[in-house]
This record gives sequence, structure tokens and C-alpha cells, in this order.
Amino acid sequence: MILLQKAALRAGMPDQETYAVAAQQALTGGQSLVRDLIDGSRLDERLFLHQLAEDLGWPFLDAVQTDPTMAVELKGIIPARFAVKHQVLPVNFEPRENEKRVLVLACHDPFDLVARQAVARRAGMPVRWCLSPQTEILAGLQALYGVGADTFEDLLKSREGAFAEKEDEANVIDADSADASVVKFVNQIIREGLAQRATDIHVEPLPDSLRIRYRIDGILHEVPVPENIKQLQSSVIARIKIMSKLDVAERRLPQDGRINLKVENQFIDVRVACIPSVEGESMSLRLLGQERFTIGKLGMSADYRDKIDLLLKKPNGIVLVTGPTGSGKSTTLYTFLSELNKIERRIVTIEDPVENKLSGIVQIAVKPEIGLTFAAGLRSILRGDPNVVMIGEMRDLETAEIAVRASLTGHLVFSTLHTNDSIGGITRLVEMGIEPFLVGSSVRALIAQRLVRALCENCRRPAQHDVEGLRAMGFAMGAGDRLYSPAPGGCKACNGSGYRGRLAIFEIAMMSPSMQTLVNKRASEADLFKQARSEGFVTMREYGWRKVLEGATSLEEVLRVTSEDAE
Repeated sequence: MILLQKAALRAGMPDQETYAVAAQQALTGGQSLVRDLIDGSRLDERLFLHQLAEDLGWPFLDAVQTDPTMAVELKGIIPARFAVKHQVLPVNFEPRENEKRVLVLACHDPFDLVARQAVARRAGMPVRWCLSPQTEILAGLQALYGVGADTFEDLLKSREGAFAEKEDEANVIDADSADASVVKFVNQIIREGLAQRATDIHVEPLPDSLRIRYRIDGILHEVPVPENIKQLQSSVIARIKIMSKLDVAERRLPQDGRINLKVENQFIDVRVACIPSVEGESMSLRLLGQERFTIGKLGMSADYRDKIDLLLKKPNGIVLVTGPTGSGKSTTLYTFLSELNKIERRIVTIEDPVENKLSGIVQIAVKPEIGLTFAAGLRSILRGDPNVVMIGEMRDLETAEIAVRASLTGHLVFSTLHTNDSIGGITRLVEMGIEPFLVGSSVRALIAQRLVRALCENCRRPAQHDVEGLRAMGFAMGAGDRLYSPAPGGCKACNGSGYRGRLAIFEIAMMSPSMQTLVNKRASEADLFKQARSEGFVTMREYGWRKVLEGATSLEEVLRVTSEDAE
């Protein structure tokens, strides 16, 4: 234990007394002394383990990864459940002259004697130990064995006990559960997706495997899975169906369901879509956190925030949010509704489906199979004395006409349209069949938006760009302006992508008296754009350029999402 004390003091522990208290607490609790020293004393894990490795004469691996050419043989010697249980990662084999090969293993606790003895019994060859941070060990285990691999071994041995939970039991993901079943396996897939900030999880049957992909910051990433996972495809699909209360026996038709999860005392709502394919049923899980929606989270610039505040104070009219699927329109609408959600207002929504549940707001899900369409639901809503109405999407003329009528009779209406930009929303309404004078008198503003990936603040770096080329694209740089780009290979915080999180870029077209006059005259989209520009309209690409100069995102991201609709 003297080695631990010396390493801890060199790694930043204040004094011997602090070490003695931390050590006593660890011993009393019967936990790993190394782990408790790091967690309880807030030591820098990398520095502490590096000092400890020097004293032990062990190699320290700041980043650890299994040699892919030896992966199959290493997994045969150290199987998944054993490796995960003892948190040891096989790295490679080292040759020795006139001796057996040496198995190189990485761990984060050199004083875990149970693990070292178990490895000695199982390996049957000399072992060379290395130290590495726990996060590196866990990431290496997933990369080598695949998500949920420790559970997978038990599933192959006993498929009969796979369904330990019944349909009516609560969906609680317990990280400490030792139940080796398909329940735990599916839970691990969802838990890992949440840990990686995934918004969607796709379980997709392939001819010879079952592919699992996470959508992180709008980009799909394939997840390593255990070998022979195809054998349990039907069990995994059936478990997800049970959790989402779908018909397990129906395999020919698409189905939609929901799962209410509890993960570490946080409630997560999961929207499930089951789609039959030639290789089997494909499952898509949309992860929806029970988050609070606030205007500040939208990250709007001050001038845009002033325009939004003005719109939310309007007693009536229509505010449209436009953009393609996955551009964050629903989040923006929920934010507006949350700002308006006061005791003196009655807010009713009709959506397909209801993505997030908002307390104090009446939310209706459309059900076309029983006649509850947007138009039918909207008629009923207007008889229910609402102040504010939100329509998930204006899909047809009938819905648009009712929305216009509602706005003209004193209701504030929010909805979405699938158009490339804000000005295009005006012409879309006219093309749908709404009279131009009704569009001009009812619409208050159109907001177009896209989502761009935010640069990782830990590893972003200054970028060099051709100033003349930027100017040709309409981007002017001042003398003190700096651009940033993602670092090649990224860092651990951003999983090597160079980006972490997403932010929205907007453009807002206000319906001024001059714009209204042009709409009434059936002016072209080009004329409407010209008038809006004269009134200070800022395009989405120009707004994105502001975010680039702030260092929030990269120029490439802005160009990627605005290339087709830049003026």
C-alpha cells in the first residue's frame, strides 16, 4: 500500500492524512482501493495510474486497443463475460525466444488479486500486465467483443430463460442487474446508446448478422456486436416488441409503439417503429428525454430572440416553422409552447405522433384509421376554447384552411411545413390553394431552420481558409475574425468525430405590411425575397456564418446543410 500512497501524493493528493481517510473508507466499504482513491479523492486518473505504473514497473497505455489481427485468438482465451466481469482487456501476444508467447493484458486496478488469479488459471501462458484508465478498458472491451457481449454468451447457452420479464412489468434499466438474459442484453444496447448521446437506435437484420447503429449528432455510427448475433435476432426483436407493447406474433405489417424507461432515476420516452423487411423485422428506437424546453437552449442570437419574443406576444395569427425531417422543428415548437404555457392560457396540440409530453398542455395524437385526422381533430380543438393551437404539420388544403380560419378568429396557431427556406413557405401555402389575401392576413412569420454539428470545445483548432474564396461565397472576414475546424481524429470527449452536440441555424421572414401587399399580388418568390432583404432579412447561411465566427461550428457544416437553398 506504500506504492499507492506514494503514487497518490505525486498525482495531487493533498497529504497523507487525506490518503489515510480515503483508504479507510475504501477498506470499510470492501471496494477497490484504487477505484475509491480515484473517485473519492478526485485524483487525475491518468496521472495517478501513470505514477503507479512507474512504481510497479508496468507499461502505462494512455490509449489501449486490441491488435485486430489477433482478436479471434484473444477472444478464445479470454471470453467476453470473463473479460467484462474482471475488467481486463486482452491486447496482443508478445513473442519470447525459447519460451511460450506472452499474453498482454490491460487493467485499471493492479491490486485486484481475484482478477489476476482468475486470469492465471484461465490463460495457461505467461501474462504481461499493463495499466490503462478504466474508460479506455471499457471502450476497448466494447470494440473487441461488441455491445452486450458478456450477456450474449449466456443467451446462446440457454435461450429458454430469455424472457424473464413479463409485458406488464416496469421497464427499468438497472445497471447492476446480474440477470443474464435477453432482457439485460437489450437494456445494454439502449443504455450504451444513451451514454453515447444517441437520438436513434436502429436494429437492422442483415443476411448474416444483426446490425446495430446509433445516430449521434445526426450521423449514423455502427456499433460492434458479438459474433453469431444472428442466432438471437428473433429474441432481440421480440424483446423490444414486448417492451413497446407490440404484437409479437405479427411479423408482416409495420407497427408503432412506445417504451417508458427509467435509467438512473431519469425517465426516457422511446418511440418504436417496427418495419418488416426481406431479412426480418427492422426496429427503430427514437430516444426522447424528458427535458425542459427553454428559449435559451435554442441558442438564438439577440436580434432573433427579440423577434421570437415579439411573435409569442401576438394574440393571433400563424407562425410556421419550415425545414426537412430531422431539422429540429418539433423542438422549436415545443420550446414556443413551453414559453406560452401559463395558467391563463389553454394550449391544445394535435400531432403525429406526440413526441414529447408537456405538462399542462392538452396533446392529441392523430389516428387516421378511426377518422381522427389533422383536419378532424383541429375542428374539435377549436370547439374546445383554446388560446393557442399547435398542428404537427400542414399536410393538406383542408388542414391549412381550418388553421387560417382559426388564426383569423383570435387563435395563435403554430405549425410546420416541409420547405427548403422560409420565403418558400409563403408560396407553398398559395400553391396548396389558400387565397393569397388570407395568407397575407393570417401568417405572422415563417422560421426556417437546420441542425449543424457543434465543434468539440476540447479539440477544435484554428482553421486556414482562402479569404478570397470565402468572399466569393459571400462570407466576409474581419481582421480579428478566426475560424475553427474539427481536429483530425477528434478526442475522447467527441468519440473521435471532432464534433459534440448540435445547434440550430435559423432564418426568420416576418410578414410586414409591404410583404403582405406583395403576397396579395401573387408576387414571385424572388420578389418576396428581394423585399425581405430590404427589410433586414438574414439568410440561414449568413446566420450560420455568424456561428462559424463564434467558433460554435465549422464552415463545412454550414455549407453542408445550406448548399441547396443558399441564395
